[in-house]
Amino acid sequence: MFYEEVFRELNKRRVRYLVVGGGAVVLHGVVRMTADIDLFVDFEEKNLLKFTEALTKLGYRPKIPVEASDFADAAKREKWKKEKGMLVFSFYHLKRFQDHIDVFVYEPVGFEKAYKEKEIKKAGLINIPVISIKYLKKMKEIAGRPQDLADIEALKEVEMLTKKRK
Repeated sequence: MFYEEVFRELNKRRVRYLVVGGGAVVLHGVVRMTADIDLFVDFEEKNLLKFTEALTKLGYRPKIPVEASDFADAAKREKWKKEKGMLVFSFYHLKRFQDHIDVFVYEPVGFEKAYKEKEIKKAGLINIPVISIKYLKKMKEIAGRPQDLADIEALKEVEMLTKKRK
């Protein structure tokens, strides 16, 4: 399965990452569709190289015509953001074109703070580091698209239900 193989490989290589976006919304208990994986990865260069090596090993390639390892270069990420307005760097699978992974090229919220407050969700035997609802809502506010605003409302309901259970 798409998600399982990605999380397993990232964990095996000890990549510091967080699931964000629609996947995080679902992992927090909201029922909604999402097709890709959205990730927020620690921008430390060695971590990013482990990340890009993991994806390359699994058969993923960048959507734009660059090497996967270029994502580890802070100057290139800044240039893409500034010149192209790029917010996420996208990977696709060479044989399963529907399998996409989007990774932020900047820190919409501080990675270290968000990582310290992450929640670990289990899927079978795999531990999945998921951004906390607090930081997920901040990221959704920044994006501000209609789906993001709907996700914020759904996450607020999850928070209310969680408080009621305690």
